[in-house]
Amino acid sequence: MKETVQFLAHHGYWLLAAAVLGRQACLPVPANLLLVAAGALAHMGELHLAPILASAVLTFILADLAWYEAGRRRGEPTLHLLSGFSRDPAASVRRATTVFARHGVRILLISKFVVGVDAVAAPLTGASGVSPAKFVLFDGAGAALWSAFYAVLGYVFSDQLDRVAVHVERMGAVLGVVAAAAVAISFAKRVARWLTFVRQFSLERISPEELHRRLNAGDDILLLDLQGHRESNDEAPAIPGAIRIDPRKLERYKDVDISPSREVVLYCASPGEFTSARVALALRERGITRVRPLAGGLQGWRVRGFPITANAGIPFRWAVRS
Repeated sequence: MKETVQFLAHHGYWLLAAAVLGRQACLPVPANLLLVAAGALAHMGELHLAPILASAVLTFILADLAWYEAGRRRGEPTLHLLSGFSRDPAASVRRATTVFARHGVRILLISKFVVGVDAVAAPLTGASGVSPAKFVLFDGAGAALWSAFYAVLGYVFSDQLDRVAVHVERMGAVLGVVAAAAVAISFAKRVARWLTFVRQFSLERISPEELHRRLNAGDDILLLDLQGHRESNDEAPAIPGAIRIDPRKLERYKDVDISPSREVVLYCASPGEFTSARVALALRERGITRVRPLAGGLQGWRVRGFPITANAGIPFRWAVRS
């Protein structure tokens, strides 16, 4: 046990920064227990309280700024990524959004004490348009409150340092095993759900012949071209009447109003349908259930000699918001 304490005393500040960084990366790292131990060592003169708090708070801000920027740039996909291990990611995002709408940026003051809220608070703040300066102010204050609470706790109960070290080791091991098992089970469930969805989605494909016939008949079909991520997307061939979007930046189109009753057909440049399936899943989460992939993609359409155009449409109301 003495080796653990000596190691923490010798590498305290760097170890603490690494623990906080791991915590903000959603890893099962007991940063709070390390702060308790660091506070106890500060009382014994092995470490200093001010650098302990400065190290923790600065690392929190730097890590959270990365999530803030991810939320500002990517918005909803980032929130779904962080909520991905919950049973219902969409519901988790909605709950977090509701909490943020009620309390605003002030939620950052207490978010680190609330499991679940902490994971999405920073990207949600970025997605909500809060300025970087205001984010740093409130996030830093919240990090200082959280860090001071545990460091002072260790400082006050420094005479029980051996127990603290024991708990650091035991809790770290327990959390590691539990977290690893939870991640593995959750990942397996998500993969199973995704494969089931992809299989079901593939069975609902529309053939190029049927699409061609229905378009000529004037059926109300929204045709989405998923080549918007290509460098030469302005010149890439498309099916006449298709709307081109970037499947990697779906949050850009979150305000587009699509009637749930309208049929949507998706296609990519290649025959693969994984991109179409991902976009279809995002649309279905918005209540748009009549979504089908084009069998064979654009390649299958062209092989049959059906008409193509050099320009896909991008109506004004689909433009990226400034």
